[in-house]
Amino acid sequence: MSEASWIAAPGAPLRGEVRVPGDKSVSHRAIMLAALADGTSRIEGFLEGEDARATEAIFRRLGVAIETPAPGVRIVHGVGIDGLRAADGPLDCGNAGTGMRLIAGLLAGQTFDSTLVGDASLSKRPMRRVTEPLATMGARIDTGEGGVPPLQVHGGTSLTGIDFDNVLASAQVKSCLLLAGLYADGETVVHEARPTRDYTERMLAAFGWPIEFAPGIARLRGGHRLRPTDVRVPADFSSAAFFLVAASLVPGSDLLLRRVGMNPRRTGLLHVLRLMGADIVESDAGEEGGEPVADLRVRYAPLRGIDVPEQHVPDMIDEFPALFVAAACATGVTRVSGAHELRVKESDRIATMAAGLRALDVAIEEAPDGATITGRADGFGGGRVDSHGDHRIAMSFAIAGQRSRGEVVIDDTANVATSFPGFLELAETAGFSLRTG
Repeated sequence: MSEASWIAAPGAPLRGEVRVPGDKSVSHRAIMLAALADGTSRIEGFLEGEDARATEAIFRRLGVAIETPAPGVRIVHGVGIDGLRAADGPLDCGNAGTGMRLIAGLLAGQTFDSTLVGDASLSKRPMRRVTEPLATMGARIDTGEGGVPPLQVHGGTSLTGIDFDNVLASAQVKSCLLLAGLYADGETVVHEARPTRDYTERMLAAFGWPIEFAPGIARLRGGHRLRPTDVRVPADFSSAAFFLVAASLVPGSDLLLRRVGMNPRRTGLLHVLRLMGADIVESDAGEEGGEPVADLRVRYAPLRGIDVPEQHVPDMIDEFPALFVAAACATGVTRVSGAHELRVKESDRIATMAAGLRALDVAIEEAPDGATITGRADGFGGGRVDSHGDHRIAMSFAIAGQRSRGEVVIDDTANVATSFPGFLELAETAGFSLRTG
């Protein structure tokens, strides 16, 4: 979508059934591994968002044939682990930090040079977190001044596996090193004091690469092959999160979310909302694309403020903007700490959320690694907020508008299409009062 602003206002109770788009993290990884497999893979439920499409476009330019027989479906004709070829220019990751960091790991093991670029937002995000450990493996990658994109990846180097402590608790760092490890001599091991989401490990196993992993550790060796595999992408929990929070906050709501991805390293928000008093019930559990899934029924329930347990922080890093909105409507005080990563996402999410909440008459105190939010039972005041091009912040303030005492104008919403195409239409169908401005 290209709309520059939205107008949100108090809406009706959220009702009915919703299926949100496919998981962005799984979509990225499915394209990458299918491209490197020895044969043809079919991906269903692929996210038709700009981030995932940017990754798809990159692999097309690296010589991989990809068909689109229907929306959300990709047929990927893999070229094998050593079959990629040099592109004829820079590879554009758009707004996709996941795409850039993971692809950097794969390109580090190629025989040719590559350049990775991104949009204005991505071009400000830190990349030394991956380029420095990749250099320890033997990679040669040049960055822009200050360690930001573009990334110039020099091919033709020999990689060696490393034993790495992932102190940032970043799934992107872990995944980057594991993907580089496919091309490395010896064993690549990543240790984590706080376990992060394991999408890459699960998908490598599904594509037949020998890998050992458990919470806090992953290890693999180079020198194997990837077999073609059909993948069904589950509904994205991060996209479902906006509906989970909205239905929890709007009186009278009773909403069913279908086939939501329930990876235990992704669902920290679910545990935290329940600690706050949310009424969310799981049913019809199963598995899709190697990932656990379930239907989630959420009904309105008064929430109370809590101290968010730090063990849940790595498992909900993308959902904090929505949590801040929930906390603003809860009774009492909510405290968040241990969330330093929020400072270096698509925006400084702590600062951006704090500015927006203050504009809507919510008391919030920032900390370097979190915030303290004093909830108010009467919801939000009307006002104008700037999402600073951050898709998750834009959608979070759309929730706030449903519990406001006046209209909430949300500026700079175009990047919602990077992760959640069709959000506006789906939200309106569920009961949101939301329109373009």
